[in-house]
Amino acid sequence: MKQTLLYIYILILTSLSVNTRGQDTLNSYLNTGANNNAGLKVMFNEYMAALEKVPQVGALPDPTIAFGYFIQPVETRLGPQKAKLSATQMFPWFGTLAANKGSAEWFAKARYEMFSEAKSKLYYDIKASYYNLFFARKAIAITKENITILTSLKGITDVMVESGKASAIDQYRLQMEINDLDNQLAEITDNMNLLKVKFNTLLNVDIQSEIAIPEMLPDNILLHKQSELDSVYSGNSALNSFNYQLKGLEYKKKAASKEGLPKISLGLEYAVIGKGNSTAGDAGNDAIVFPKIGLTVPVYRKKYRAKVQEVIYKQKAKESGKADKKNSVTVLFETAWNDYLNAIRRIELYRKQTTLAEKSLAVLKTNYETNSKDFEEILRMERRLLKYALEHEKAVADKNASVAFIRYLQGK
Repeated sequence: MKQTLLYIYILILTSLSVNTRGQDTLNSYLNTGANNNAGLKVMFNEYMAALEKVPQVGALPDPTIAFGYFIQPVETRLGPQKAKLSATQMFPWFGTLAANKGSAEWFAKARYEMFSEAKSKLYYDIKASYYNLFFARKAIAITKENITILTSLKGITDVMVESGKASAIDQYRLQMEINDLDNQLAEITDNMNLLKVKFNTLLNVDIQSEIAIPEMLPDNILLHKQSELDSVYSGNSALNSFNYQLKGLEYKKKAASKEGLPKISLGLEYAVIGKGNSTAGDAGNDAIVFPKIGLTVPVYRKKYRAKVQEVIYKQKAKESGKADKKNSVTVLFETAWNDYLNAIRRIELYRKQTTLAEKSLAVLKTNYETNSKDFEEILRMERRLLKYALEHEKAVADKNASVAFIRYLQGK
């Protein structure tokens, strides 16, 4: 009893180790794909460019410096005015720069979410391709095993035919079945090679690169449906991008409304005075530097009202776009959740069916060796066993693909 428990314990640890190694390998491929993907690099650089917009719109306008030289000096009380130097700084209305900066920051965050959406989609594509490779590898192994089993039956049929207990037709049927499996194996192998090319292309590496495929996939499971859907709504990158764009538009509307308010300019002016004929005590001295203040009054109100209204329409468009995206994401989640539940049912079904088919096959083989009956049923049951084994592994791959798609919807 203790030995049995020890064996089970070792088996569980081995399974966990295989699953962990498989997940680590997949994570390594995800990192490789993200680092090598040219499209992701484009979107990330666009995000970095959007960040550089923040200090631009949050800065004051450049000051204006003017210098004037009088070709014909202007006589003043103190002497001829030869030149004039002035510096002026324009100040937007209070809060305008902060509004422009806030808008740029939120739009940069929206751009990052678009990058995150593309990265999540790439991760899902890599995972789905990886699970297809897993199934193809399993299909090759299962098909080879079935060919071996059928080949071992040839010894039984040969003995039965030679002893006159069975017809040579049994040998022909068996060979036909083996030929079909050989052809099926060739098709699966060719498809495996194609899947490898697609996978390596997703990673942007040499298409002939070797791919490490685990014997087992990790047992990815989903939690309660509503909690998973809530995670989709809170984590979906496309929805978050709409949220950030709406916040950016709110700041943009505030900035547009402030554009219709006066702008203040502050400056200094300095005049160069030459020596003249004046007998005043301070003749020929530079005039005192004096400050000046100006006000730009927005007179044409229509264009400023139009700017605000333009942003309002954009807000309405983004709100409708967000609602439409949320509906489509909900449908995608429901479809993926249904596929997930269906895969779980199929896994359990084909596990049961395989057990029953194996028991039936054992009985049929005993009957055939005893009274040479039901050989066709043996072949039919072998086909069922092959089908159940393949369908079981396909269900495992589909289950993991469904989980991967829901994780993509959650922005992971």
